Amino acid sequence: MIALGGVIGAGLFVGSGAGVAAAGPSIVLAYALSGVLVMLVMRMLGEMSAANPASGSFSVHAERAIGPWAGFTAGWMFWTLLCVGVGAEAIGAAGIMTGWFPGTPSWMWVLLFMTTFCGTNLAAVRNFGEFEFWFAALKVGAISLFLVLGGLAIFGILPGTHAPGTANLTGDGGFLPHGTNGLVIGLLTSVFAYGGLETVTIAAAESENPVRGVARAVRTAMWRIGVFYVGSMLVIVTLIPWNDPTVTTSGPYVAVLDHLDIPAAGQLMNVIVLIALLSAMNANIYGSSRMAYSLIARGQGPKALGTVTSGVPRRAVIASSAFGFIAVLLSYWWPETVFTWLLNMVGAAVLVVWGFIAAAQLRMRRKLEREAPEKLVVKMWAFPALTWAALAGVLAILALMAREGDTRVQLYFTGGLALALSLIGYLRQKAQTARA
Repeated sequence: MIALGGVIGAGLFVGSGAGVAAAGPSIVLAYALSGVLVMLVMRMLGEMSAANPASGSFSVHAERAIGPWAGFTAGWMFWTLLCVGVGAEAIGAAGIMTGWFPGTPSWMWVLLFMTTFCGTNLAAVRNFGEFEFWFAALKVGAISLFLVLGGLAIFGILPGTHAPGTANLTGDGGFLPHGTNGLVIGLLTSVFAYGGLETVTIAAAESENPVRGVARAVRTAMWRIGVFYVGSMLVIVTLIPWNDPTVTTSGPYVAVLDHLDIPAAGQLMNVIVLIALLSAMNANIYGSSRMAYSLIARGQGPKALGTVTSGVPRRAVIASSAFGFIAVLLSYWWPETVFTWLLNMVGAAVLVVWGFIAAAQLRMRRKLEREAPEKLVVKMWAFPALTWAALAGVLAILALMAREGDTRVQLYFTGGLALALSLIGYLRQKAQTARA
């Protein structure tokens, strides 16, 4: 259920409107292309995680395959991404609550959510699992209902609707109304909507049967991505014109539900978005704390945060939650400077992580084939051709980011963070080698 719900992130509900407005009907192609890349990345990660389950996931794999500096860089990059994400999601969730309860301060809701999820993660890993199970069930139920209603409306079966045919897919400028530039913007939007799936392999390391859990999650990734992401985009651009103003003002899902005359569509979607944001907060606190603990256990971080109580790395949980809360405070104190810098620093972090996953899998697969072929429970398709294709895809997206003004800034900031972490990791590695 965590794997299933993890596919349906806040980025799908919140950020897809901008992608539809930029790419038009070709947003379906954008999500399909980025979905293929994500499936390849998850397959590579699944191969390594099934062979060697670890709470540090790709950071551990990068360290074993490339070197300690790579594990250090990938791990702390991902930790920063998740912690900043916790702050951004808390702000988004608080915004929904202040809309429902006017006059209440945002900081009160942020404090409530941060305290709740920090507390549940401190108590036991079972609490994280329980929360994510129910969050996932609600998200899966909501998106499935949306797809069913949309599918019925497309065929004119839903009462009060008529089949639109291909009018919205080919009208108003055609399938590519803004040309390839629009498709590129849609592609960049869709890539970042998939971020966070990597947490599944972190959670699997603490499950009852990590090898089987990783294998099942990865093997079902294809149909989950196809149904939930590509399917919902197809429903949206088939039922309503891509240039309908409500697609960006209200969001594409609300626009479709309003089009179908679903009562209280806006508030209904606000509930679903709130659930997605809270789920992401919960998962990010969990994932960041486990990543931090794994790094510390491998001598890649401050030892003071490495203690485990009742099976939970509580100091790592508190440190990760504290960073998220500090990020929230920075958004109030310096929204246009410090917090923006933080967001820009992690803007392309997921692509850096994917690059490390591909590079690590290239090296680790050969080693596993020689030393422990029985551990290859999950195998990367058409190795090494598709691994190289995935790596090329990551580099191509980074190159596309350099073309656009907004994403170019993120690329520079993320590049600076990656270089700084790589340098620190390399110097630490050299120092450890000298001591040995």
